[in-house]
Amino acid sequence: MRRWHRARRALNYANLSTPLGILVARLGRARLTAGPDGLLLAHGYRIPFPVAGAFTVGNVVLTRHGEGYLTGALLRHEDRHASQYAACAGLPMLPLYVAAVAVSVLVCGNPGSWNVFERLANLEDGNYPRTPPWWTRARARRRR
Repeated sequence: MRRWHRARRALNYANLSTPLGILVARLGRARLTAGPDGLLLAHGYRIPFPVAGAFTVGNVVLTRHGEGYLTGALLRHEDRHASQYAACAGLPMLPLYVAAVAVSVLVCGNPGSWNVFERLANLEDGNYPRTPPWWTRARARRRR
């Protein structure tokens, strides 16, 4: 494990985001396993919120799917979210993320396309579409 991943793991424990992620995984009856780069993978999460295929709280990546789902580009996307928790000092990431979702919904009608956290984590890796802002789409309709 790289030095940055060890530091991120320590930061996310200290800022309480990883302990919160472990609690969420336990409440959702997910199976926790050690993942790459200091991540904890939680498969079989049973709570129907949030609707995403995977989501991250601290260094804990949660999914409803079984083992083998969190691989490749999706795992890299969620790994970037773990780094965002460290950069945001942990739990402040949660209200900041909710605000970013609201902005994205207002701008383009979906929670990811204009969400700064999803854009920085690479939209495509997280299976988010690149939807243009509503005013661009409205202008294009008026031209037709």
